[in-house]
Amino acid sequence: MAEISAGLAQPVVTHSFGRGNRQVLGVHCSLAHSGAWRGLATILEEHVTISSFDMLSHGRSPDWDGEGLLQLRNAEAGLAQIESENLAKDGPIDLLGHSFGATVALAMAQMRPDLVRSLVMIEPVFFSLGTATTTDPEALEALRRDHMTVRETYLNGDVEQATRLFNRAWGAGHPKWPDLPESARSAMVRSFPAVMACDTQIYDDMLGVLEPDKLALLTMPCLLIDGGKSQPIMHEVIRALAARLPEVTCRRVEAAGHMLPITHPAETAALLQSFWPDVALAQA
Repeated sequence: MAEISAGLAQPVVTHSFGRGNRQVLGVHCSLAHSGAWRGLATILEEHVTISSFDMLSHGRSPDWDGEGLLQLRNAEAGLAQIESENLAKDGPIDLLGHSFGATVALAMAQMRPDLVRSLVMIEPVFFSLGTATTTDPEALEALRRDHMTVRETYLNGDVEQATRLFNRAWGAGHPKWPDLPESARSAMVRSFPAVMACDTQIYDDMLGVLEPDKLALLTMPCLLIDGGKSQPIMHEVIRALAARLPEVTCRRVEAAGHMLPITHPAETAALLQSFWPDVALAQA
């Protein structure tokens, strides 16, 4: 564990898992922390080193100060980790992001494509794409209904209940909220104001990462992964994003939901091993 502050408005805490030669930087999902990559890294540890940072208001990093766009602030933190820890000393590295972290990873790849060998986005929550091009009106309505319920609860001041509703919609489904350790519930409630502050980035693309000229910068191989049991809007997002990327592969873990890197690390690892050509396939 280390702390990085050089060139950043706020410091972030970094972690590393595995001992393989292939350098990967992972960006975790909302309400989580870098440890979310531990299960995946354990499976791939002989071949891959996954470096990560706790996003602002998550894990051991400080609470976001309310300035700027969180998508950009976290992207800057990820790039600072690559530089500070010299992760690209042997050449470009692989970026790996989940949910909101996948939108951060995409922004990083656009800001410094020279550092990126490949980009993997697992269930990227680019809802602005899904709402603009959906072929499934029911999926869009479900997204809007769930989001408004969460936002109204949050704006009414019940942050814990809003966090609980959000976790019910996007979490793994087990253990249930009352069965989670108090420390886990408190950590998610602490992070939730930052999650709500990201609406402009995932529903409106305020940072502009989905503009055609920005997406054209992503000439590296890209892999999009979704879960077969995830919210239907995610399948719409994947379809729309894939149509806009220069070089893309799409894969699905049929038995998984939104939290598939955590709930189905073996299946996720197998997809990464087949996508990253010089990572050996695990023995059955």
